[in-house]
Amino acid sequence: PDFGIGSGGHLNIFRFISMLEKLGYKNNICLVGDHRHSSESKAKELINEHFFKLNANVYFGIDNLPEAEFSFATGWTTAYFLRAFSKTYHKLYFVQDFEPSFYAGGSEYAFAEETYKFGFTGVCAGDWLANKLKNEYGMTTRSVSFSYDRDLYYPRNLQVASKKKIFCYFRPPTIRRGLETALIALDLVAKEHPGVEFIFAGWDMNDFKFEHEFENAGLLSLEELPDIYSQCDIALVLSFTNLSLLPLEIMACGCVVVSNEGENVQWLLNDNNAKLSSPNPVVMAEKIIELLRDDAKLNELRSNGIEFANGTNWNNEGKKLASYLEEISS
Repeated sequence: PDFGIGSGGHLNIFRFISMLEKLGYKNNICLVGDHRHSSESKAKELINEHFFKLNANVYFGIDNLPEAEFSFATGWTTAYFLRAFSKTYHKLYFVQDFEPSFYAGGSEYAFAEETYKFGFTGVCAGDWLANKLKNEYGMTTRSVSFSYDRDLYYPRNLQVASKKKIFCYFRPPTIRRGLETALIALDLVAKEHPGVEFIFAGWDMNDFKFEHEFENAGLLSLEELPDIYSQCDIALVLSFTNLSLLPLEIMACGCVVVSNEGENVQWLLNDNNAKLSSPNPVVMAEKIIELLRDDAKLNELRSNGIEFANGTNWNNEGKKLASYLEEISS
């Protein structure tokens, strides 16, 4: 689907294209459906400027798309176009989340769910998603994991603050990020621990009810995020579908991640590298308050999080994808 500047899902798609190029693959990018670009060359320029510098050419629609050995759908709307594309040997599906959950039960849920029955080979973000699509829809699946940009995300040497700081990522239109749960939990934290400071980012939060002082950082560029993460002791990052890249990027900056329990989270996060809680906001608040009062545990999780993040590597995930392609074509 068409991309917007700052889209994390597209960043991951273009990252894997970049890694395949480095491994000798020739790639084409096909934008399907409505888009905002005046020409294919202009779309390519935007990708190179805001995501990765790629050799891949951009095409609008499948009519003039060259033949390929492997072709990937990268979202449920694109899967319908791939099903109609005949000039390819192997059809795959790069699945980053369980997209039916983006909708209430209804037509869009059913349209998204149906794509898992098209017979494509799934390459999924994490084991939870790979196992879900395999067990519930009979898909042949493989998984890749996450890493982070080491040139961008690392602990900044900032002045030690006298007060504890909590970061929270908010995106109100994305209901799976649990805005209401987070606001209720943080309200309880502020009442029990009035000395704590809050930094909210991802959206302009001034129109939302939170009766305590907070820094409204709003929508930030990627380059601004590491300083924010490094300022904070704790980051509350909720996800009621699959995880995003955010927890690893936050960990790499030396901030402790608090998240909700669930198989969709625990394929990457666990009690050794993060603080996990029931989605009950009262319990969540209690877990955060425990950390605020226990510097030893906070420092242990901070150190473990950095170590865990450092153990991940994007190049390994790119090689894993290439090995799947070799396996499929053999």
